[in-house]
Amino acid sequence: MEPEKEIIFRSKLPDIYIPKHLPLHSYCFENISDFSERPCLIDGATGEVHTYAEVELTSRKVASALHQLGINKGDVIMILLPNSAEFVYSFFGASYLGAISTMANPFFTAAEIIKQAKASSAKIIITQSAHVPKVRDFASDNSVKIVCIDSAPEGCLHYSELISGDETKLPEVEISSDDVVALPYSSGTTGLPKGVMLTHKGLVTSVAQQVDGENPNLWIHKEDVLICVLPLFHIYSLNSILLCGLRAGAAILIMQKFDIVPFLQLIEKYKVTIGPFVPPIVLTIANNEELVDKYDLSSIRTVMSGAAPLGKELEDTVRMKFPNAKLGQGYGMTEAGPVLAMCLAFAKEPFDIKSGACGTVVRNAEMKIIDPETGASLPKNQRGEICIRGDQIMKGYLNDPEATKSTIDSEGWLHTGDIGYIDDDDELTIVDRLKELIKYKGFQVAPAELEALLLTHPDISDAAVVPMKDEAAGEVPVAFVVKSADSSITEDDIKKFIHKQVVFYKRINRVFFIDAIPKSPSGKILRKDLRAMLAAGVPN
Repeated sequence: MEPEKEIIFRSKLPDIYIPKHLPLHSYCFENISDFSERPCLIDGATGEVHTYAEVELTSRKVASALHQLGINKGDVIMILLPNSAEFVYSFFGASYLGAISTMANPFFTAAEIIKQAKASSAKIIITQSAHVPKVRDFASDNSVKIVCIDSAPEGCLHYSELISGDETKLPEVEISSDDVVALPYSSGTTGLPKGVMLTHKGLVTSVAQQVDGENPNLWIHKEDVLICVLPLFHIYSLNSILLCGLRAGAAILIMQKFDIVPFLQLIEKYKVTIGPFVPPIVLTIANNEELVDKYDLSSIRTVMSGAAPLGKELEDTVRMKFPNAKLGQGYGMTEAGPVLAMCLAFAKEPFDIKSGACGTVVRNAEMKIIDPETGASLPKNQRGEICIRGDQIMKGYLNDPEATKSTIDSEGWLHTGDIGYIDDDDELTIVDRLKELIKYKGFQVAPAELEALLLTHPDISDAAVVPMKDEAAGEVPVAFVVKSADSSITEDDIKKFIHKQVVFYKRINRVFFIDAIPKSPSGKILRKDLRAMLAAGVPN
């Protein structure tokens, strides 16, 4: 009997030439002569404008200075910063050296930051003075240098020393397309956060899939102004806003954090044309109708939503508040480089995008939908696990061959842990998750990480963490806890215990005490049973 032929889906758009041989910095600045004096980065808070020529030159200066501080090819720097020009210079400075940037949320606790700095072997931490106390002891014990972009506390360097580097002393570095350039941390489909190795070739491919080629419907053009309010330490913002914006020659308007009034003011002032958002931003817009109506948002021609699904009601909000905009949803996963599918590239008219769908698979890539039980590939309109293959996917997890093997199979398919189907229009719809990850406003929360912390408490004998639906956040983590014998621990005690150890979005929202955590014969937590208990209304 002949083996069944695999059913593979490709983009509605034709493949394009992708210069995969170029290092990421060369690719992003390849067309700089066309727009060297155009605004590249605009600081929303100060109004300061950096041209493309300035950004490219400053990045090389920073590269030279990093080299003088001992950073060489393959070394890791940690960028522990909010959105800022310094974030951009640091990232590209490392790229010019063949070094690697690992990005972390500055609001992480000391324990979370140090765990990532240790795991990635970071040699320099670039941050703000407010965060120095979190890393000072670790840095001095491990000969890690700290650079601050504001004031430099004792023992730290000031960022001015990096931007005054001598670009003529930048060493010549042989960079292979398979060399790692970015190391974001992700929990994948299960388990604790792991370093995702994204290569020069992978990120060049991912950016090209989104913005290269002659198609007039591509989502970023060089005349565009993108608002960058989503954090650059998150792969969606780093890739689809910063890297795509630079490649296209657009202006990138930087906001350090989302605040509705300055956000609306900046859109009006700078005539922002592209709004890459996440559902919580759209929800805030929906909940502040009178305020929003005071501002002219007519310049926005594209709203792209990602990181979590945008529901029908929020889609309608976008249509009302951004009357001239096309709406698109994208679907991504850090390990996939990150974009798997997007629906702007082929939208001909405003709002002709199918509600709930997240578009066609990106160009120069392959997608298949497989039966989670048998692994067989499925035809259109059948639900299964989404798998993707192409040059954009990660090289693997840092120092974790086992986790890599369980995510990328021997034929190069990355298994996402998401359930979806391809419809008759070749568009992808996500319907469920196999993976355990909780998505709080697009941020990842790994149940295993919170469970490990809960189990360190002497009054807790067993625990499991699952998502609970929440209108503002999408999902919040809730804990099912089995008390130790004779324990009188309360829900409040547990929340406080976790609160001190994790960043705000990982905090436990509710605690439910039960007699035993449901588990399979092999000891695996049966999360679907706990989710069913939640849906039925858990008595506490």
